[in-house]
Amino acid sequence: MKLSHLSLIALLAASTNVFALSTDREQPVYIDSDSQHLDMQSNKVTFIGDVKLKQGSININADKVIVFRNAEDGSIEEIEGYGDVATFSQLTDDGKTLYGEAKELYYSMADDLLTMIDQAMLSQDDSIIRGSKIRYRITSQKLIADGRNEGDRVSTVLQPQAVQEN
Repeated sequence: MKLSHLSLIALLAASTNVFALSTDREQPVYIDSDSQHLDMQSNKVTFIGDVKLKQGSININADKVIVFRNAEDGSIEEIEGYGDVATFSQLTDDGKTLYGEAKELYYSMADDLLTMIDQAMLSQDDSIIRGSKIRYRITSQKLIADGRNEGDRVSTVLQPQAVQEN
């Protein structure tokens, strides 16, 4: 088990197509958990129990994280996080902290898309967006939030620029 854990870390560290912001994509990926389950045939690794994933300024914390790798080159294609509250945080190039949480997190590397489902929340500089589902394109900083069911609403709090600058 120790050898497979080390080989996984080596594959994760060698992956160049990981996360989206400028310096984060060049950093190795570190994952700590209570246990891991490696399925070499499906190129899937499941981490369970107080999972902490870090790459550069990116942090994902969840009860369970699943990493899907490309069968040909070993690069990470997608990361899924699940928990009572799964969290995502990242520093942006301008030094601001982006923070998100939901019961389900899906990060697609190819699309550079973070999707948060079920009690989703995304905040930056005291501005907060809440909804059933939030889709965020990290590099282009574009966001779509909506309610999952009819009657669900999206709630937004935008802080005045003067307050943010102080």
